[in-house]
Amino acid sequence: MDESALIASAQQGDLDAFNRLVLAYQDLVFSQAYRMMGEAEAAEDITQEAFISAYRKIDSYRGGSFKAWLLRIVTNASYDELRRLKRRPTTPLEPLDEDDDEIESPRWLADPGETPEEVAERDELGRALQRCLGELPEEFRSVVVLVDMHGLDYAEAAQSMGKPLGTVKSRLARARLRLRDCLQGYWELLPASLRLVDES
Repeated sequence: MDESALIASAQQGDLDAFNRLVLAYQDLVFSQAYRMMGEAEAAEDITQEAFISAYRKIDSYRGGSFKAWLLRIVTNASYDELRRLKRRPTTPLEPLDEDDDEIESPRWLADPGETPEEVAERDELGRALQRCLGELPEEFRSVVVLVDMHGLDYAEAAQSMGKPLGTVKSRLARARLRLRDCLQGYWELLPASLRLVDES
């Protein structure tokens, strides 16, 4: 994929070029929205809103990391929705079935190649991680998702959030400490790569 060419074409009004960008980034954008919102249906709505907004604002893209630019849009859309939800009764982070019962093994966490024990551990870890993410302030949640889950470097995260590099590093360190404390009871479930360590 020639991303620069697709962006240039999209800026000229080529909807097909923009749709190819959507296909390339839809999983990443949905993942960011899901981690921010904690609920798949809301994340789907945010993803759609973010891409519509990106298409309308594509002329404002002036270079740099397109991924970071796109993630900034979805993060801001998530912030807006979270602020709106604060004015309404909250909903649980765990997925519910039609009878409003908690789903023990959501389909998006299941891996058919895993053993039942591994699936159970993944489910437990996924619920714990999402619960702990949900307890973080929004600005901490967004930076830890961008850097630790989506693999953005500090500069890309700073661009995506529209914040200075030092602010990103500070928020990330504080977010990791809070997550580590929250996940302490689930430490044995965490793979070594996810055992959050303060890098300051």
